[in-house]
Amino acid sequence: MCLSDVIIVLARPSEAGNVGAVTRAMKNMGLTRLRLVSPCFDIEAELPVIKARAVHAFDVWENAESFNTLHDATKDCSLIVGTTRRRGHHRKQHTMTPEEIAGFLKEHTGNAALVFGNERTGLEDDELELCNLASHIPVDDAFPSLNLSHAVMVYVYEIFLHLSAPENLTAKGQWVPMDQEKINTLVKKLTDRLKVLGFYIKPGREEQERFYRDLFSRAGLTEKEALYFIDNVSKAARLACKKEDKLNPC
Repeated sequence: MCLSDVIIVLARPSEAGNVGAVTRAMKNMGLTRLRLVSPCFDIEAELPVIKARAVHAFDVWENAESFNTLHDATKDCSLIVGTTRRRGHHRKQHTMTPEEIAGFLKEHTGNAALVFGNERTGLEDDELELCNLASHIPVDDAFPSLNLSHAVMVYVYEIFLHLSAPENLTAKGQWVPMDQEKINTLVKKLTDRLKVLGFYIKPGREEQERFYRDLFSRAGLTEKEALYFIDNVSKAARLACKKEDKLNPC
């Protein structure tokens, strides 16, 4: 599954501002397919509010689809996920977290609908019955209610992480640890410099190489940090050689 296969469905939303904020959260995370089921507000009258909250994601709203029932909004989907924090005989006995849902979607094919209920009442029993899976966001029991757009953002963030292309997940300046091949190259350069400084007159280089490899792996050095580190060691080796030449002229 890819991001374009995921559809956000808002069932009976009551606040136009929340819908606008949802479009922004979706576009932030690369999702563009929005469906509304019987919104509880006058769309034409509230259009300025939606546009103000959507900011630069108003195109998501413009391409949104409207339906009279949740059945109609999801009948072309191969999987329907209903979001709810309530449990009960008619409310699915098992639910998955947003991270688990995103991982499940990664292995799925076809359209998938992620359904959110009304801000005040959530999904009704019959609406959740239409869903194949239930999902909840773990929250503090002292204040479990989430704003609709905030709840959507939690889900679409996890979906973006699991379904997005790798190049979209690496931002400029982001910490990316070196892989083992680069770590081994760094260790080789380091022990070469240490040898110049007089190390390894006696056996022990292989043991130190294993030590440095494990140490650098746990430290999670980036390539830039590794270059800075090895440059300092190389400079120390050069200075040591110059000092030795002065003390022992030809």
